[in-house]
Amino acid sequence: MGVDQVLVEIQPQELKFTFELKKQSSCSVQLVNKSTDYVAYKVKTTSPKRYCVRPNTGIILPRSTCDFTVTMQALKEAPPDMQLKDKFLVQSTVVPYGTTDEDIVPSFFSKENGRYIQENKLRVVLGSPPHSPVVEPINLVRQEPALENPDSAETCIFDNGAPQHEWANEVPILRKTSVLHNGAPKHEAIHENPLLEKACISSNQALKGVPEIISSPVAKDIDDLKFKLINLEVKLNEAEKTIMSLKKENNATLQEGEKLQQEIALLRQKSCARVQAGFPFLFVVFIAFVGMTLGYLLHS
Repeated sequence: MGVDQVLVEIQPQELKFTFELKKQSSCSVQLVNKSTDYVAYKVKTTSPKRYCVRPNTGIILPRSTCDFTVTMQALKEAPPDMQLKDKFLVQSTVVPYGTTDEDIVPSFFSKENGRYIQENKLRVVLGSPPHSPVVEPINLVRQEPALENPDSAETCIFDNGAPQHEWANEVPILRKTSVLHNGAPKHEAIHENPLLEKACISSNQALKGVPEIISSPVAKDIDDLKFKLINLEVKLNEAEKTIMSLKKENNATLQEGEKLQQEIALLRQKSCARVQAGFPFLFVVFIAFVGMTLGYLLHS
């Protein structure tokens, strides 16, 4: 089979997805078998985690078509410049007559045995949803040429040596600006838009009654908050007083406990001193009395 022979024609040539934040988007691709053979196809991508291809492999009957769907997962943020570098590769090759989807094996798409494999690369294109607003320029003001002074604010494009002046899109300016022209200040006219003025006046009139409606509940909420803060301060003061009194009672209890311990220690010391001094005085008197009585009886 010739290298230049086209087995499969792919429509479209690029994958167009409608971009919306946190929403999936799908597109369909059609494969047309231009040959009289059974053709197997396989779809690959550089970002398999971002896309889902169903089915990613299949058989295309001779002179028939086959579709597959590519679903892009929801994106959390817009890509830079609304462009993705993701690519898709569609491989197609001739397979034996009567091959089914279940018979497809990886060796069908291997080039080692000299098999011809057609490869088509598809790029990804992002588009805006149809209901998204399109911003159009308000005024189109043509800038005057400033050929005498190269430092002029106007941009010129030279084509074949002849200067051509571009049209510039300008937004209505609310204050005067000065542009140097031949070294002298030149004041530009203010571009006024009567539609914008009417819109501003109507919006101001509509918003006149808003502060009056909102002020009363806001003031009430502020008063409630102040009252709650005062109550909290009173409760905090009471709690501080209670804590101080408890601390004083605790200190007094500790002092009394220390005094009791000191008295107990003194009593213990006195009792020990009495024991160490000898017999009690009454016991000595009793012994003396008994001795005198015995002596008197013996002498008599």
